[in-house]
Amino acid sequence: MQGLSFGVIDIVVFFLFVGAVLAVGLYKSKGEKTHGDNGASDYFLAGRGLSWWLIGFSLIAANISAEQFVGMSGQGAGFEGLSVSSWEWIAAITLVVVAFALLPYFLRSGITTIPEFLEMRYNHWARLFMTLSMMLILVGVSLIGVIYAGALTLKELMSSYDIMLSLPGCCWALGIIAAIYVAVGGLKACAWADLLQGSALIIGGGIITYFAFDALGGANVAELVTSTGAQATIDPGSGVIDKFSTLNEKALHMGSNPAMPWPILLLGIWIPNFYYWGLNQYITQRILGSASLADGQKGLVLAAGLKLVIPFVIVIPGIIAFNLFSDEMEESAGDHLAAYEQAMVNPASIEVFELDAKWAVANPEKATEIEMYNAGVIERVGAESVEEVALKSYKYDSALGLLITRLIPQNIGILGFVVAALLGAIVSSLAAVLNAASTLLTMDVYQRYIDKKASQFRLVSMGRIFIGIFVVVGCVVAPTLADHKSVFEFIQKFQGFVSTGILAVFIYGLLNRTSGKWAGVIGLLANPIIYGALTTMYPDVHFLYSMSYSLIAVLAIMFVYGMVWKEEPVVFATNTTMDLTSSKSALGWGLVICVATVALYVFFW
Repeated sequence: MQGLSFGVIDIVVFFLFVGAVLAVGLYKSKGEKTHGDNGASDYFLAGRGLSWWLIGFSLIAANISAEQFVGMSGQGAGFEGLSVSSWEWIAAITLVVVAFALLPYFLRSGITTIPEFLEMRYNHWARLFMTLSMMLILVGVSLIGVIYAGALTLKELMSSYDIMLSLPGCCWALGIIAAIYVAVGGLKACAWADLLQGSALIIGGGIITYFAFDALGGANVAELVTSTGAQATIDPGSGVIDKFSTLNEKALHMGSNPAMPWPILLLGIWIPNFYYWGLNQYITQRILGSASLADGQKGLVLAAGLKLVIPFVIVIPGIIAFNLFSDEMEESAGDHLAAYEQAMVNPASIEVFELDAKWAVANPEKATEIEMYNAGVIERVGAESVEEVALKSYKYDSALGLLITRLIPQNIGILGFVVAALLGAIVSSLAAVLNAASTLLTMDVYQRYIDKKASQFRLVSMGRIFIGIFVVVGCVVAPTLADHKSVFEFIQKFQGFVSTGILAVFIYGLLNRTSGKWAGVIGLLANPIIYGALTTMYPDVHFLYSMSYSLIAVLAIMFVYGMVWKEEPVVFATNTTMDLTSSKSALGWGLVICVATVALYVFFW
């Protein structure tokens, strides 16, 4: 990567964008009151005055961070191909369902936090248990994870331009930037900042996509590889779309990809989606701050429409990155054959080596040699006695960095904007976590159990204090994750201990209004036990299958409890003066998005 430079113009554009985000967020929130009767509502929920377009972009900005930006492009480059888009496209339908099935209940009840709804349906213990569970996820996983992933991404990207930053320094920089406008301006500052950062995210991804296709169109076909790792055999005169389709025929067929088996699409993938988009304070705080039910529904539908676009500006470029830069990805993986070479000279070795399927196609002779070696070891010691070692031949997560450093023009401002968009995605997600965590701890713990008579100003002040504490904890702990290489592979599985139970108690609580008050606590306690048992006893089963079985089991337990203990039907009272008229136009567009999602699956299946 010689000759790379982050020019003066790029630096200026970068800092202008960051400054604009902070200035707009703080300016738009300067009128928020923290002393009046609605001080806490103004601060934590933007005075319940968010317009639909602010909600839509804020949802996307809060959702997409370094983990998604880097991880999804890397998965596109790797075995998942376009199948990783299911997380985005299923989310589009989920958002539409949330808009019309859950949001009316939440806004009518006037709640500030999602756990508060459980107190209305069950009891305060269900609310407290859900709050503590969500705090564990938000602070122990999301906050630290977003800081670490964002800092690592920023550090590695800037090092490509000979700008050397320390990992702890990047952690503190990201944490402080996010904390400033969250602590000062609350949700309203976040929403306005997200409008800029969410827009920049889409535009920045579009810029990367443009230059990726441009590079593919001008590349020498002899230097390209297919998505399977084979050398390209296409007509040099082919257009860029023909090149892309021919090179990536397998990666673009979602139905045959074992990374996302089709049965998971029937149930499993919906569980984390409905929890994340409908019940997770980290996300739902935006829609709880809606100016009206119609605004909330329109905002959710706007976010759903943007979700259909995300794979085309993040996953598709990742697929192209492997076509263009497979050699560089192999170099980034280091000496991936070292363990095999050491085993060859050790007659007592019992290790057999699992090959990267793409690398095996690209290096058939070496792959045959390794497979013959494996067969010899198995014959010598038996299949039960061998130790399997995976040879990670490509660093797929380097896809985004390669696209930016190799393809984006330097010192004309475009590079500065793209890097600022990536930074904005990181900071928006971090700000969303901080805002949600401080709201939960302030409203569901501090006000509910410590100071029930706290003034509005006191609640806002405590929220700001908690933000400061969370940032310090996150920035101190995040750099230590560098010693735990598998931490992010564990995140999705770990969330199953919480998300499945929460979804189960909401489904049951909305459908059955007569069961006893302890049904919620029973469901929240049963899920981690059942899910933990399944993942321990069947570690090779896809975690989404385990979540599906756990959801069914928890609902069955709650159903039996409800048959035995019945009470008077719960009535969800209306505790708001906002306009609760449903949006017909949002419903129409939502149906269009659902049909478009199905069409995408049919086209790419």
